[in-house]
Amino acid sequence: MESHTVPQQPTVSIDALETFVELLARVDADPATDDFYSRLCEATCRLADMDRAVIFRYDGARRRVRAAGAYGIDLDVFADAQVTVETVQVARESLVEDRVIEISSSMAEDVPEEYRGLITASNTLVCTPMAAAGRWLGVILSDRKPDRPPLSDSERYVLWTLGKTAALAAYARQATNKQAQARQLQERMDLAREVHESVIQRLFGIQLVFSSQAELSVAARQRIAAELQAALHDLRRALQRPLARQAPETNTTLLEEVERLRREHRDLHLVLTPDSEAVTIPPSIEPLAQSVLAEAVRNAHKHAKPSRIEVSLAIKDDETLVLDVVNDGLRGRARQSGMGLKLAALEALQFGGIVEFGERDPGWWRVRLAVPLDRA
Repeated sequence: MESHTVPQQPTVSIDALETFVELLARVDADPATDDFYSRLCEATCRLADMDRAVIFRYDGARRRVRAAGAYGIDLDVFADAQVTVETVQVARESLVEDRVIEISSSMAEDVPEEYRGLITASNTLVCTPMAAAGRWLGVILSDRKPDRPPLSDSERYVLWTLGKTAALAAYARQATNKQAQARQLQERMDLAREVHESVIQRLFGIQLVFSSQAELSVAARQRIAAELQAALHDLRRALQRPLARQAPETNTTLLEEVERLRREHRDLHLVLTPDSEAVTIPPSIEPLAQSVLAEAVRNAHKHAKPSRIEVSLAIKDDETLVLDVVNDGLRGRARQSGMGLKLAALEALQFGGIVEFGERDPGWWRVRLAVPLDRA
């Protein structure tokens, strides 16, 4: 029987539905956290009679698949997991066929070696797709002990439905982010309109007066000075708005990202300079710093053949946080930066900071983020 085929007998009791709603209602207070996915794992275990569950989903902020929630097992076990549809074939099969796949531990050869020990002998491993509208968002991996009976049609359908629920929840979050981006775009349009209607119009009038080459009276000069002051005031007021794009929250730290990137790109020989670990990054700047780091490493991997990437953190003059990412192996002409760093530079302006990038020495490329701490 297919996972998405509704069984003839009732699939989920009213009590089970109430349990599901009660679990998800606990995270309403803070929907931005990943606690939702851990609750969904708990619901998976309770409603489908599973022992453990973990959700792997694509994280747009970190641009990778990661463990987003777990029940019955410590989520930290999967903190450094490199899970993709290529490394776990059962996940790809489940997503492609949009069905719940049940396999025994003896058939789990494609599970990454470092996690095979988590699959107890004779346990049944179940992979549930998180997909909707033809888009893949992740999978729910769960297991049950060998003394349990095989999955019934009702349990299989419940798991398939939970996967759809998780996918819809992810879509809801994406829609919320899109709405926030739309608001930012509208604010930028409002800024452009305000600058044009107030500042530009004033400056245009002043330019017409000066271009006439007429002799200006004392009163006219005073009027021009007043108009310039008013234009400057309007411009300052308009530019105080936080209109740059904002890096999404990552729920991690720059130092943790350095460690993750070091493991993910062992060929790049990523190193953290001494004393960098002692530098404290304000939480408001963390997403920006991580965005700059990720873009710098991505560009080095794409455009150079580095033998070393050096990451350093420092506080300059007790007032400025400085992040440097330097790599060698620059090939040919100095490359142009990608859109990611240009967007990060725009965001840095919101904090009164700058993002610089370019060839420091022949063959060496540097990306620098500098942000005043009093604006963090």
